[in-house]
Amino acid sequence: MKSKTGTGLSDKASDIILVVLCTVIMLVIAYPLYYVIVASVSDPYDVYAGKTFLLPSKFTLEGYSAVFANSNLFNGFINSVKYTIVGTLYSVVTVYITAYPLSQKNLPGRKWISIFFVITMYFGGGLIPTYLVVRDTGLLNNMWALFLPGGVGMGNVIIVRNFFENNVPKELTEAAEIDGASKMTVFLRVVVPLSRSIMAVIVVFSMVAFWNDWFTALIYLQKDQYPFPLVLRGILITTEAMSSMTDGMGYAEANRMTELVKFASMIVAAAPMLAIYPFVQKYFEQGFMTGAVKG
Repeated sequence: MKSKTGTGLSDKASDIILVVLCTVIMLVIAYPLYYVIVASVSDPYDVYAGKTFLLPSKFTLEGYSAVFANSNLFNGFINSVKYTIVGTLYSVVTVYITAYPLSQKNLPGRKWISIFFVITMYFGGGLIPTYLVVRDTGLLNNMWALFLPGGVGMGNVIIVRNFFENNVPKELTEAAEIDGASKMTVFLRVVVPLSRSIMAVIVVFSMVAFWNDWFTALIYLQKDQYPFPLVLRGILITTEAMSSMTDGMGYAEANRMTELVKFASMIVAAAPMLAIYPFVQKYFEQGFMTGAVKG
């Protein structure tokens, strides 16, 4: 006899249904990425004709060749790596030093400080006032213009604050203080080591945000400082401009190359983050769940 709970399905049947459901969801989520990969190495006309549902058609690497042939690509890649590393470190530090005090229930004015921060999630000065502030503070053509105007990501602060409140034992920090540890020592030697899982969440969020951010760089930086996504955008715009200036068979070939470059650029831009994510997935999932709001 199969064990049942009330009138529900057996445990085995429930597991099968969950596995099938998760598989379907995974395929629905993963297929668009797979389709772009296939399209990037297929003839664009076959792509639009629906001939590349699962396998490439008329395999070609012309799109990738056009992307990697650009002389600015390597410089853009180095810029993005630099901006992502510095921006992620800045984000993690500012989020931690903001979230930890807010997690302390004895912080004077804690409620009003939290409200003040939350308001910034919904209201801002806008592009022009922000640009004027960046200009007047001497941050134009400086990579810090990518980080400082945004300040602290309040969404990340809320996640980390909830983690500190629910997962860092108050008794442990109090015991450290009784033993003579200062507030800073407790934070660095007790709180930070206990929060590595949530730190992985903030690291992933920040890395993806800074890696994909091209608009801020377009506004504040000059061409030789452009990050990787902005260089790829320039390659695509240049290819499209070339296709618009040709006629007849030349136009058809230029349009074909434009589509190849478009798909190849998507993969090249996403590849670094996709390569890094598996290494932090375990910590990301654990930290995101423990940092969620309870109750």
